[in-house]
Amino acid sequence: MNKFFLGLILLVLVVGFSVYAYLGGFNNPEIKVTTSKTQYIAGTYYAGPIEGEELGLVFRKAAEVLEKKELAGQLANIYYNSPEKQTDSLKAFIGILIQDTTAQLPAGYQLQKLPGGKKVVQATINAHYMLSPKKLYPALFEYLKKESLKNRQTYLEIFPNERSAFIQTEILP
Repeated sequence: MNKFFLGLILLVLVVGFSVYAYLGGFNNPEIKVTTSKTQYIAGTYYAGPIEGEELGLVFRKAAEVLEKKELAGQLANIYYNSPEKQTDSLKAFIGILIQDTTAQLPAGYQLQKLPGGKKVVQATINAHYMLSPKKLYPALFEYLKKESLKNRQTYLEIFPNERSAFIQTEILP
């Protein structure tokens, strides 16, 4: 009986580690300083609780817009709060990074322009979008601290596909 439970626990651990590895959980972020490009995000502004149902609806709307091909692009978010300072509220612009600024926007969507030419720190990882922010932000903050860089408390997240992500934050002079 004990051998059975031990074997079962071992099997669950092996499967768990395998799934985590498959999703990119053991991949390390790549950090670099680069110059930002002008970006356009079509989406919705959200201010409210992190645990709120409304936040989930805003994210699902963005995924639905892509799925239904109402807009061509990639999931993208702009966060106006620092993830380092854990609070229970969030200020964000959630939507789709688009190339065609003349595209008809879905109802309730606005266009947000992020001007390019700014010096940014960019963290990139090949991992599932559910895992990537928890890997990218600590690496980004560690790099900023190690290099004694100050940053604007705004973070751009882009998910080019289900298995990759990057975050940028502007470096202050």
